[in-house]
Amino acid sequence: MSKYESQVKQIPSPIEAVYAKLSNLENLRPIVENAQNNEQLKQQIEAAGQDPSYLNMLKNVTLTPDSMALDTGMMGVIALNIIEREDPAINEGKGTIKFETQQSPIEANMWIQLLPGEVGTRMKLTLKADLNPMIKMMIGNKLESGIDKFADMLAMIPYA
Repeated sequence: MSKYESQVKQIPSPIEAVYAKLSNLENLRPIVENAQNNEQLKQQIEAAGQDPSYLNMLKNVTLTPDSMALDTGMMGVIALNIIEREDPAINEGKGTIKFETQQSPIEANMWIQLLPGEVGTRMKLTLKADLNPMIKMMIGNKLESGIDKFADMLAMIPYA
């Protein structure tokens, strides 16, 4: 299994609010629907030194409370299901949301780790993917940058 980790992101909202929004993927629907035409979001992404073109992946997203599926283009449709939730209210202030692929060209697990920060919440994403050497050579760099871009997107969501 190959492991990819995002940088730790700071979110200026309480951990309870971040966990509540991310642990029910239906809560992301308004954000996904508005992301394509949201000039402010595109400007924030550009200001963070990122290319906003990856927002195109949000065109065909399917959301339920426990799953999301998106068309990544090159890799086809990837579906993630939540397999475990650890609520910070009952887990010593730490929150975790664990996912696994259900429909994907590769077998993978991803988890969102949430910790209380000095101001707001600290968040980190980790992805473990079962990649053969050829696939790793082809998409490893894209996964490495993609997990960090995904973390950037999640950090920009209004949680309050």
